[in-house]
Amino acid sequence: MSAEIGVPSSTHGRDVKGLHGSHDDVNVGEIAIGVIIGRTSEFFDFFVYAIASVLVFPKLVFPYVDPLTGTLYSFAIFALAFIARPLGTVIFMAIDRTYGRGVKLTITLFLLGSSTVAIAFLPGYEQVGWVSALLLALFRLGQGLALGGEWDGLASLLALNAPERRRGWYAMIPQLGAPLGLMVAASLFAFFVAHLSAQDFLEWGWRYPFFVAFAINVVALFARLRMVVTEQYAELFERRELQPTTVSDTLQAEGRHVVIGAFAPLASFALFHMVTVFPLSWVFLFTDQGPARFLMIETIGAAVGVLAIFASGNIADRVGRSRLLIATAIAIAVFSGFAPQLLDGGDVGEIIFMVFGFLLLGLSFGQSSGSVASNFSRRYRYTGSALTTDLAWLFGAGFAPLVALLLSSRFGLIASGAYLLSGAACTLIALAINRQIDGRDK
Repeated sequence: MSAEIGVPSSTHGRDVKGLHGSHDDVNVGEIAIGVIIGRTSEFFDFFVYAIASVLVFPKLVFPYVDPLTGTLYSFAIFALAFIARPLGTVIFMAIDRTYGRGVKLTITLFLLGSSTVAIAFLPGYEQVGWVSALLLALFRLGQGLALGGEWDGLASLLALNAPERRRGWYAMIPQLGAPLGLMVAASLFAFFVAHLSAQDFLEWGWRYPFFVAFAINVVALFARLRMVVTEQYAELFERRELQPTTVSDTLQAEGRHVVIGAFAPLASFALFHMVTVFPLSWVFLFTDQGPARFLMIETIGAAVGVLAIFASGNIADRVGRSRLLIATAIAIAVFSGFAPQLLDGGDVGEIIFMVFGFLLLGLSFGQSSGSVASNFSRRYRYTGSALTTDLAWLFGAGFAPLVALLLSSRFGLIASGAYLLSGAACTLIALAINRQIDGRDK
């Protein structure tokens, strides 16, 4: 959710010259690799927890209620990380200003790693009673604080060093982490679900993906830490004015852009959950289909999403990012009209739903997060982009599985279509308010 591209509109001519005048000392490919590694690890962690919220935690932590209520409770704890994430940004930005980016990322590494691996050792309700839910909530809060602190600025650095006519292409690079993370997480869970008995999976099989998530997070953070603390990258960050500012100063100077930037990608976020977390919960709770089968369908859909994200970069560079975002938001609104029928249409309907949904998701998600971040002045871009990402996650992702499942369980799948339509409407309104995009992308 952290891709961003473009330059501040108020200093467009001067910044373009300054940003693209000396590329000989900037290894854009190395930055891109660091960004992809970071985002893939972040999304892998996201999907490991999200899948466990459907398949594991309702039975392990909330066995005393019916499966639907247990899943809703599980999704409520799922949301805690997104509530904690902005607080993590506030705390770790202060550490960044005082002790430097390297110290901040080191602390983040240990907090995220320890919180993730602690979930792998979570005792169930049968062992410790209600303390199980309390521990899960605390570990989830730890993950959220750490996710707020792991902002390394590499996505901003990549955006500011993107060739002027390839902004769309570079904007989509961080977004590749979502489908890549889903493909690995879904495949891993599908393997354990398919090859273990239900009892073995619930007792110990589900814990292995969290150990993998811990390992991937550690490797990814070390890889990025190794980059950002070097003298070369420290100079690049300072030259591009990518330094932390206080959250209060950032909101005072750039609050409008932060708020609009948080709502601009809601069409993508709504669709994001309509083809990932929510359908898994619906199929698992209300059909006789096994979760392993649907997880593999999601993996295939995610592969389509990867191709669509690549395509979004080329399309955006040709027609403009704002036009692509408007077109995809309208297409998502149209898709909301028959998405519930497809999801409820058996094997063929589910496959069409997933493939077409991921196609739209890739085209929209590939460009959505950079639509407003490019408006930030250079002084506030580092902190402003982090806050925008946090709030976009909170408003668009944090409560989405909970709201979608709650509405659909009470009013039928048609309610999920209405939820998707509301996300598309928010995006169109936010893009209309943010009129500066049109002039910059034409």
